[in-house]
Amino acid sequence: MAMAMKVEIIHKETIKPSSPTPPDLKTLKLSLLDQFTPATYTPIILFYPAGAERSQNLKTSLSETLTLWYPLAGRLKDNAYIKCEDQGAKYVEARIKCPLSDILNKPDVEVLKQFLPASIESPEAATGNFLLVQATFFDCGGLAIGVCISHKMADAATLNTFVRSWAATANSSSELVRPVFMGASIFPPIDLSIPMTPVELMTKVHHKKVCVSASKLAALRAKVASTSVPKPSRVEAVSGLIWKGVMTAVRSNFGCFRPSVWSISVNLRKRLVPALPENYSGNCVGFIGPKNIEDNELELQELVGRIRKEMEEFGENYVKKIQQDGALLAICDFSKEFGELAKSNHTDFYVCSSWCKFDIYGADFGWGRPIWVSSTSTEVRNVAILMDTRDGDGIEAWLTLSEEDMALLESNQELLEFAALNPSVPLS
Repeated sequence: MAMAMKVEIIHKETIKPSSPTPPDLKTLKLSLLDQFTPATYTPIILFYPAGAERSQNLKTSLSETLTLWYPLAGRLKDNAYIKCEDQGAKYVEARIKCPLSDILNKPDVEVLKQFLPASIESPEAATGNFLLVQATFFDCGGLAIGVCISHKMADAATLNTFVRSWAATANSSSELVRPVFMGASIFPPIDLSIPMTPVELMTKVHHKKVCVSASKLAALRAKVASTSVPKPSRVEAVSGLIWKGVMTAVRSNFGCFRPSVWSISVNLRKRLVPALPENYSGNCVGFIGPKNIEDNELELQELVGRIRKEMEEFGENYVKKIQQDGALLAICDFSKEFGELAKSNHTDFYVCSSWCKFDIYGADFGWGRPIWVSSTSTEVRNVAILMDTRDGDGIEAWLTLSEEDMALLESNQELLEFAALNPSVPLS
């Protein structure tokens, strides 16, 4: 399918803010968390069954939105600040000669990448456009909106806030979300003389979409509940399920147990004291790292228990420290530990990024809610990206693993009891 479906680029242009950025806003310092964040793109694709010939509305509303989101029209300087001189965002218009239903029928990640205006690991995330948008129109009248935002100034929550802000502008909605750029005052930056290098892709990865429906997730949560975790969250339950599945696959491939770490992203906005507003824009994420280092295989309940315990200790071990005088040391120590684990030959390190509860399906540009939203996937191995299903109660995850691990995971009966592998997306 990947070779048969080809997106054709029709037009490219630069969209600038509809109003010039005031002189006092021409420079925006990065926060310390921004400085430590890799220079990659954070992507998302929204599919709509209707939206044909809406390109002019998208461009006009994007220009108006950039007036509020002026840093996205700027350029990064020295991993220290953003030069906000209205350089603009890239807008791409494209077409594909097939109906939307063909894309939603067991979605192929190689096809999905064509709906994005840039490669996720493109070095342009550090040197060029902060924001790129691609509007791809289908023969059936459907529309795909692909958005890439540089991770240097936007985490997944910020990407979600931007998309909803843009949609509200296009729809003339009163629910316009205005961003708050205050990162440098919360996490003061430092003179960081570390060159920004592209993400290294060491091995070929295989992608798979794993979907746990609302009913299956309810059954899974009941199964993993215990006295220590009587009400496991959706993310805890799905994380435990996938983590156990990949550990079983690795054990089969290696012939022995291997220690592993399942590192889950945590939105810090509500965990700080005082809490930050939801429209705080920039990077505001920490990671918990539950470990399984014993020479045995834990049951699902035990893995979920470790995830919960690590989550509870996260406030004491990290959140409090980054709000005190030792913030720099805490962030540096965490980054060092994170890097060492990721490069370890003795411990398998998995990164789980949760995009759940962001209400991205509420992004109505004026022609209804999206029928499907996908984060696509990365080319970095051992990554899981979790998102809500359209009904808001299930979870779908994009996974990247080695070919050998993925082949065994696909036949894992405990996983298949609760999850469907790359199911088609219903049109209604």
